Amino acid sequence: MTTIDLRSDTVTRPSDEMRDAARDAAVGDDVYADDPTVNELEAGAADLVGMEAALYVPSGTMGNQIAVRMHTDRGQELLCDEQAHVYKWELGGIPQLSGVQPRILDCGDRCVPTPEQVRDGYVEEDLHRPGTGLLCLENTHNSRGGVAVPTDHLDEAAAAAHDLGVPVHLDGARFCNACVALDTEPAEMTEHVDSVMFCLSKGLGAPVGSMLAGDADFIRRARRVRKLFGGAMRQAGMIAAPGLLALENVDRLAEDHANAARLAEGLNEIEGLSAPAPDTNIVMVDSEAAGMTGEELSAACKDAGVSFSAFGEYTCRLCTHLDVDGDDVAEALDRIASVVDEA
Repeated sequence: MTTIDLRSDTVTRPSDEMRDAARDAAVGDDVYADDPTVNELEAGAADLVGMEAALYVPSGTMGNQIAVRMHTDRGQELLCDEQAHVYKWELGGIPQLSGVQPRILDCGDRCVPTPEQVRDGYVEEDLHRPGTGLLCLENTHNSRGGVAVPTDHLDEAAAAAHDLGVPVHLDGARFCNACVALDTEPAEMTEHVDSVMFCLSKGLGAPVGSMLAGDADFIRRARRVRKLFGGAMRQAGMIAAPGLLALENVDRLAEDHANAARLAEGLNEIEGLSAPAPDTNIVMVDSEAAGMTGEELSAACKDAGVSFSAFGEYTCRLCTHLDVDGDDVAEALDRIASVVDEA
């Protein structure tokens, strides 16, 4: 029995074209900035998001943490949603790597703070307090169910921060999913933020890597922090080449969104399960009415050949991606229904 893997869109396997590109890539030494494939990828990524420059980093977490280090001074505070990935899922990197204190906000279904929340959370530097150094936003919002945050909500939060002299970083791990879901040009979504990180290794299908983009001086200085964090690479063109092909996969994310919608609809038809209609490729399902915890449901379904993750006491997260098609969704639903019926 073949396992249908819905744990995350990070599980995608590189295509044959990506493998060929990796094998045949022109390479240099990226620390000397002379790897032509990395340089091409960085230029393409910067152009995509409407920024002056971009930096290729091994992971989205590293990209976010470089941004925090770049924008802040040690001891300052950082504003973010209490469910933000940069705060919740990056191993406490904010204080460990940058000496910065998170000040968390409950942004609820809006996913990003209102201008009022930004102003209320802001701390002015004085003799006793180091002040607010950065606002972090997230789009799509992972922990809140892959929500595609409207551009005007991002812009309003960013404007409030900028009015207070606070820079803004956008954690866009699934940034391209948000752009496709909202039918918005990437450069429009980043117009009012100071930096953005987006992943190549999720729905876009590359085997490794993320991009951090900002103005030219920001990226020039970020290279030093990447080196400090252990992210400097040598003949990185071999992994950057699949990243170039990943940039061509943006439009096809709509297929993942459609499959996620079908998955949620089918889960809702299984007695005891409830799944809100997803914005993008992340489906959150509640299993309390079925009498199963998230851990119990995910474990039983894994035995039945469908892998996904528990995400709360009675909640699980399922992600569609380019290695999952409509037939896989239908089969996954049949297997999940059998598990729930037998519980």
